[in-house]
Amino acid sequence: MNNEIIVGIDLGTTNSEIAVVQDGKVIVIEEAGSKIIPSFVGMGENDEILVGEPAKNQYALYPERTIKSVKRHMGEETKLELAAQTYTPQEVSAMILKRLKAIAESYLNEPVNKAVITVPAYFSDAQRQATREAGEIAGLEVVRMINEPTAAALSYETNHKTHKHILVYDLGGGTFDVSVVSLEEDVVEVLASHGNNKLGGDDFDQKIIEYIIDHIKPQSSKAMARINRAAEAAKRALSNQPFVMIEEEYLEEKNGTPIHLSLELSRDDYESMIAEYIDETLEAVHIALNGANLLASDIDEILLVGGSTRTPLVSQRLEAEFKQQPRLEIDPDLCVATGAAIQAAIIAGDKIATSAVLVDITPYTYGTSAIGELNGELYPYMYVPIIQKNSSLPIMKTDVFHTMRDNQEAVDIKIYQGEDSDALNNIQIGEFMVEGLNEVPQGNPILLKLELDLNGILDVSAVEKNTGLAKSIVIDNAISRFEADEMAAAQKRIDAIFGGDDEDHHTTVQTKALIEKAERMLDQASAEDSEDIINLIEAIKDKTDLKESMDQLSDILYYLES
Repeated sequence: MNNEIIVGIDLGTTNSEIAVVQDGKVIVIEEAGSKIIPSFVGMGENDEILVGEPAKNQYALYPERTIKSVKRHMGEETKLELAAQTYTPQEVSAMILKRLKAIAESYLNEPVNKAVITVPAYFSDAQRQATREAGEIAGLEVVRMINEPTAAALSYETNHKTHKHILVYDLGGGTFDVSVVSLEEDVVEVLASHGNNKLGGDDFDQKIIEYIIDHIKPQSSKAMARINRAAEAAKRALSNQPFVMIEEEYLEEKNGTPIHLSLELSRDDYESMIAEYIDETLEAVHIALNGANLLASDIDEILLVGGSTRTPLVSQRLEAEFKQQPRLEIDPDLCVATGAAIQAAIIAGDKIATSAVLVDITPYTYGTSAIGELNGELYPYMYVPIIQKNSSLPIMKTDVFHTMRDNQEAVDIKIYQGEDSDALNNIQIGEFMVEGLNEVPQGNPILLKLELDLNGILDVSAVEKNTGLAKSIVIDNAISRFEADEMAAAQKRIDAIFGGDDEDHHTTVQTKALIEKAERMLDQASAEDSEDIINLIEAIKDKTDLKESMDQLSDILYYLES
């Protein structure tokens, strides 16, 4: 019996991909001949939902009816406008995931309910929570979230036998992170990560946009949308040629006169524009190396991930730093999705060329605040780290704290994410009260446990040691998670704009697959069974006692197979 299918998804800022393992091989599933689905969501003129290339094509004409780069808003308490309606970032991402899910179901001819989804290594807890919520809204159980550089390492190194240290440099459309990974036999272990969730190819585009605007002052949102697209095209062209002409005819009219854009940009000038961003990524590289206690000379290979690494300056700077050329043989746009599919296959128990054990890490330190000495003075918000940055996942750590007053009845526990010794300079990601403590002298011990799972989701619990009084929360980083009724409402809302719910869609997919299987097996059936099969196929097509007809047909096919 086949294991349940688990797909791998790279939910990217600029583009997204979905992949699956079949017969031991990774397949990146195509739509209309392309393995890359632009991460654009739009509402068409007839209020039909557009996802991918159609939405991207619409963006230049109707930017107000299109959303791009939603990944940059994940984890934010904000609403995004789409054709006079507003949606949370989770809902918009769910639209992309729902489209990817449908593409996979069409290819596989069966329902897809489970996925491994990748996230930037430097995604915060809130951003990870939001990604999981997006999956749930789309009707997917997110069985695992793994860091994008880790997925890329799996994709590159499915059959490594020797020990090596690799640097995974991941520069996508909206995020950047770098990971130092140790490979040994069948273990892929991330040693350290660093990055920036607000740095990527979109910022490179913005520099070209500013260059264009210096020469032409657009007056309309449609003109700006066309400039955005022209800037992205210019960036891509400069990866392969030293000069590019940025041309847009009839960009708009000014005082009845048509305005045309015609502007040359050299690669040298472009690289000067983005040099500060590349410098920032290299600073992050050295922070990650320090975190792994390694030197540049200790790195055996450099892997490039993300479409923005095609910018020649990236390879040039890395080669100058590490005295070796980065590996380029795997498509940087697809290696994260293929790695996610490999991890999905391992979880599903499918046979694949690798059985690698994945050891991922947390890119942040998590802790709480307490009264203590900071800079030689007593300070009420001294940061007390509990889970240290670059710790292997999953991890559980417990520390003890004590009440400060006699008969203290409650403690206010604040949880922070960051590295500063002053807790107030870090990010507060959660807070809760433990009330009803024993009336005892000061020094009442309170055990604080932080548990970070494989998906980077943090559970916190506090227990009064002497009584067992406990309180716990799942950290949501100051963003309201969807409650059960809100989640159901979001699922219903997204299902409605896609024109049907998942249950109906799954039934349709199952029906189609069952009929095709039955038609293939007609030749090996007896005359009596053939007649029954044909009658049941007709009944299923007419939706006559659908469930009973499908069950009967499944029984006949099972008998024939055995």
